[in-house]
Amino acid sequence: MVEMTGAKALICALEKEGVDVVFGLPGGANLPIYDALVDASALRHILVRHEQSAAHMADGYARIKRKAGVCFATSGPGATNLVTGIATAYSDSSPIVAVTGQVQSSMIGKDAFQETDIIGVANPCTKYAFQPRTASEIPETVKKSFYIAESGRPGPVLIDIPKDVQQESADMTFPELIKVRGYNPVVDADLSQIGKAEQILLKAERPIIMAGGGVILSGAFSELQALSELLMIPVVTTFKGKGAFPENHPLAMGPIGMHGHAEANKIILEADCIVAVGARFSDRSVGRFDEFGKGMNIIHMDVDPAEIGKNKSVDVAVIGDVRSSLRTLIKMLPKKIVRNDTDTPWMKRRKELIDYYAEALKDYSRELTAKKALKKLREILPANAITTTEVGQCQMWTSLHFDVISPGTFFSSTGLGTMGFGFPASIGAKAARPVVPVVDIAGDGSFNMTENSLAVSVLDNLPVIVFLMNNYMLGMVAQWQRTFYNRRYMGVHQHNCPDYTKIAEAYGAQGIKVQSLEELEKAIKSALKTEVATVIDIPIDPEEDVYPFVAPGTGLKDMVTGA
Repeated sequence: MVEMTGAKALICALEKEGVDVVFGLPGGANLPIYDALVDASALRHILVRHEQSAAHMADGYARIKRKAGVCFATSGPGATNLVTGIATAYSDSSPIVAVTGQVQSSMIGKDAFQETDIIGVANPCTKYAFQPRTASEIPETVKKSFYIAESGRPGPVLIDIPKDVQQESADMTFPELIKVRGYNPVVDADLSQIGKAEQILLKAERPIIMAGGGVILSGAFSELQALSELLMIPVVTTFKGKGAFPENHPLAMGPIGMHGHAEANKIILEADCIVAVGARFSDRSVGRFDEFGKGMNIIHMDVDPAEIGKNKSVDVAVIGDVRSSLRTLIKMLPKKIVRNDTDTPWMKRRKELIDYYAEALKDYSRELTAKKALKKLREILPANAITTTEVGQCQMWTSLHFDVISPGTFFSSTGLGTMGFGFPASIGAKAARPVVPVVDIAGDGSFNMTENSLAVSVLDNLPVIVFLMNNYMLGMVAQWQRTFYNRRYMGVHQHNCPDYTKIAEAYGAQGIKVQSLEELEKAIKSALKTEVATVIDIPIDPEEDVYPFVAPGTGLKDMVTGA
């Protein structure tokens, strides 16, 4: 045992968990924690300009490291500002540990200055929320928080610490191992269920793999690719699963869903067996639940039992870590049935669909379009570059036209669809992997929400590239108003303001405005060489829509290609 304050114990506990970066903003209720940070040489503190961005940065860090990211905020508005980022992480199963200050224990529930019941606010969007009432509880609370955040289906955990608990001194014991009563995440899958899955797969003539975000969370990239190649199974992904499988692989079909690849949406409807790996059958991916999967055998692999049968009834449920489940399934496959024939009817159909839509959806429009800009970005970026996106048309154009080659190098806010997520999340990713180029594929609407993080990028030497596809509109909302509301625009025009190159320069970053693909190529190469953040402002026609499109309430069979 060693005597120390609660604040010091928090910092020591974080260091014991291997935390090297914390994203945060100080205030009255967490000043003891910040005072303890002064002596924490192993912890890098990155000062954010808004607490929402702190949570997004911790989230971006977590998605690249595949370990919990950490963010700090004070009580009241500081804590509530974190909630959007916490909810974003919860929707996408991203592990973060958010630490908030709270008013003194004696003042809780008395409407003290900057008091908010953040436990009550955050409970619906966290895996668990703690509020230690004595300093000696802090080491165990931190250990439990990281275990809960990172195990099973990952997600955010909140620790709310009253100010007097931070200041109190006590004898501290730092546990090496921890158990949480009633929390027993399943890891190893049921062998009998894997055996059933194997038998269905071996009988299937038109199997398809639908890979979701769980593949990325568990790091099951090589296992997924091995299964696909052993049985010659085409792979589609959900948008959350984009990057789970190399998109330049011969068996890759790309994302399915509302703005999925046309060939992916088409082929999954023709399958006789779907292996859903770490996917949750969201409406944005599969359209109408009552139509999707009819007449097919569905095998669902997921670490979260609550996802089984939630949206779709399945024939076989393999509950457990998907990496472990895939490894076991591969080992169970008889060697004599391994397929390598690319001339089967199913493989021919796959190629036929790819060739057909490649021709049908050729882009004959003006020189600088979203599609051409993203193709140029992919051409120049190294394969291991990390990309994230904002939310809206930029996000869906990326789904369609930017191939992720190196697994696990792409992420986006897919469940909550949080505008403003991409830029701070890219900074968190850069903190996690500083030697790799990091790009935020942005739209002007989303970038406006968190562009003050340019200060963080510049002052903390975390240079990222903002690939800003700028139509001076809330583009996706405008597209829906064109499509469903007879072009009755309201609240979507941003009127050619501001000048993003000047904003970048004001923060000490580099701003480049381009007007052609040639200028864009030069700008990307310049951004990759510079040691400061770069905003590349790319004009996009406000009338340019995202296609293919599956309208809400319809099925994948109702896909509109725009051709």
